Amino acid sequence: MTRVVLLHGIAQQHKGPHTLLADWYPALADGVTLAGAVLEQRDATMAFYGDLFRSAGHRGLGEPELDASDVEDGLERDLLLAWWEAAARAESRVPGPDAAARGRTPYLVQRALDALSHSAFFAGLSDRLLISDARQVRRYFTEPDLRDAIQERFLAALTERTEVVVAHSLGSVVAYEALCARPELPDLTLVTLGSPLAVRGLVLDRLVPAPRDGRARWPAPVKRWTNIADRGDAVALAKELAPVFGDRVTDLLVHNGAKAHDVRPYLTARETGQAIAAALRTSAAD
Repeated sequence: MTRVVLLHGIAQQHKGPHTLLADWYPALADGVTLAGAVLEQRDATMAFYGDLFRSAGHRGLGEPELDASDVEDGLERDLLLAWWEAAARAESRVPGPDAAARGRTPYLVQRALDALSHSAFFAGLSDRLLISDARQVRRYFTEPDLRDAIQERFLAALTERTEVVVAHSLGSVVAYEALCARPELPDLTLVTLGSPLAVRGLVLDRLVPAPRDGRARWPAPVKRWTNIADRGDAVALAKELAPVFGDRVTDLLVHNGAKAHDVRPYLTARETGQAIAAALRTSAAD
């Protein structure tokens, strides 16, 4: 009976599909209700892959300790610097980077981590968690077996009854790549929340299939695509997808408050509910 498939982002490795669905569903239902429709929990499924990032057993408690010296050059470093720059632009309390300070990686990364500790957006995240988040993104793009396994989890959740995919953050990348790889799937509506898909240099240029001449391929099963971003979302650095993915994408801005990237205010937004409700009504009419 799965009508809506939900796909999460990073930092969910200590949860599970039922826990995460129970967390998301009230907000999802509120957004759909604001749009004048009803979605029962039995009609929604969480495509869960967080456990694929869960660390193997090790001595000590919690996640392995990480510090600035553990950050790899390349995508991990560049993501942390991009989050720093975005936070500094949005929040006066966050000291910004300057070109003269771009030295060796550990020193620069530590400055970024110290600055992000002042950010309301990243409030409550330790250096270890920030590094872990950046590492999950890097691993998705650089470990082919992991990338395939994550996409398989998502595709396994789709059924002939699936009408809408709601994908948050890195989940939007997973959904996009998997749907491009499976053009034979039935038509569906895609709703992306806080998506980094159009961020050049960090995400867009690493997509499969690769963009050509600055334009990305349209995922064949998608008949309608709504992309929703908060202006202060430091992960969704490029708020509009239409310039890259085509004019068939409807880009909308919402305001989520201090937790601009949190999925729950995205789900309760009327705009999100309207996109989902419209897809469900269209499917029922057909």
